[in-house]
Amino acid sequence: METIRRIKIIDVLKREDYGSEVNVKGWVRTRRGSKSVHFIALNDGSTINNVQIVADADKFDDELIKLITTGACLSVTGELVQSVGSGQAVEIRAREIEVLGTCGSDYPMQKKGQSMEYMRTHAHMRLRTNTFGAVFRIRHNMAMAVHRYFHEHGFFYFHTPIITASDCEGAGQMFQVTTKNLYDLKKDDEGKIDYSDDFFGKTTSLTVSGQLEGELGATALGAIYTFGPTFRAENSNTPRHLAEFWMIEPEVAFNDIHDNMDLAEDFIKYCVRWALEHCQDDLAFLNKMIDKTLLERLNFVVENDFVRLPYTKGIEILEEAVKNGRKFEFPIYWGADLASEHERYLVEEYFKRPVILTDYPKEIKAFYMKMNDDGKTVRAMDVLFPQIGEIIGGSEREENYDKLMARIEELNIPMKDMWWYLDTRRFGTCPHSGFGLGFERLILFVTGMQNIRDVIPFPRTPKNAEF
Repeated sequence: METIRRIKIIDVLKREDYGSEVNVKGWVRTRRGSKSVHFIALNDGSTINNVQIVADADKFDDELIKLITTGACLSVTGELVQSVGSGQAVEIRAREIEVLGTCGSDYPMQKKGQSMEYMRTHAHMRLRTNTFGAVFRIRHNMAMAVHRYFHEHGFFYFHTPIITASDCEGAGQMFQVTTKNLYDLKKDDEGKIDYSDDFFGKTTSLTVSGQLEGELGATALGAIYTFGPTFRAENSNTPRHLAEFWMIEPEVAFNDIHDNMDLAEDFIKYCVRWALEHCQDDLAFLNKMIDKTLLERLNFVVENDFVRLPYTKGIEILEEAVKNGRKFEFPIYWGADLASEHERYLVEEYFKRPVILTDYPKEIKAFYMKMNDDGKTVRAMDVLFPQIGEIIGGSEREENYDKLMARIEELNIPMKDMWWYLDTRRFGTCPHSGFGLGFERLILFVTGMQNIRDVIPFPRTPKNAEF
């Protein structure tokens, strides 16, 4: 007999050629039934929606039916019929069922209300649940939206190194990369580790950002974006931090800070619109099960202009709130690096719109940001979102060689490995701007999930590198 080719469940659910024979494969979500008929909900990951398999009891022996438990993998061949029940337009009346993989009672994702913390300890299996299936289909769509947006706007996808000898942020919180024998380290006369015999012949680390190399691309190709993994060895156990995450970093020659803000707002709205258009079923599920205000919030971001607010004015608003009895955990004063609670107050309570905060004090921002005429603030910008706080950070870059060098010397930044970065200011320098968007923070916003560890398949956090 001719083998029938498997059809994805997302495609089966759209078909109306009732009476035709189809084959689907997937994992059992549930099985219920009576002595005469069994109903099996089957899902293959292509959609949040299951296809219902109707199996007449007299066609299948009890031993086979006992193997059809939650999590078991099946191949089902049968007739496509119009569904008489509510919830689906079509179902499959089974003619043949093959159990490809059984699943015992110790399957960790049994159908019951497991906590997110529990599921993180089974990250290899949580992918099979409805919630995480929805999250990671949305994550895929967001990655497609990122590439599509920049391609349509004339940007070039630019691959920056993951292993680097420079510390872009100046924070020093980097993961070192070495092939040296840590039990027998060669040292110099001063007792310092000698890296001359290491793989790269110098100290190297995993990158915290592709920005510096991205600037090289922008000053040659005009407009580039990076999209790759970045690493921060920061001991932060918060719902907003990961040690390994993905960053999107556009860099554009001849853009000033205002162009940069326009780009950030347009880009992020495009991504949210893409999700609303292409992820309707998954968003509807998450809106029902995770966050009942999710769709309302996504539409709100798309439909409203972002507020553009100087840092100094933001501080005044927060100080006024404190005077009027608002309590914050962290103090507010000019020069403070705003905490998430401050950012969310501005967005969620004061303006009730996303906010782009600009012109930060130079002391709390990176060395490469362009100084304003006041000598106190820099042309930085942070995009602040409801429930998230900062989702984008960027700036106009200092393109003047002398001013950049003065800032480097003021901060005592070691520049022995940065000569190439300074060359962009020596040879044909130009105004340019860019920003970084933490991809997982975007996914956090778009899915309504509450913890960043739940929007990346296998989170890397302090004391956790499982799976």
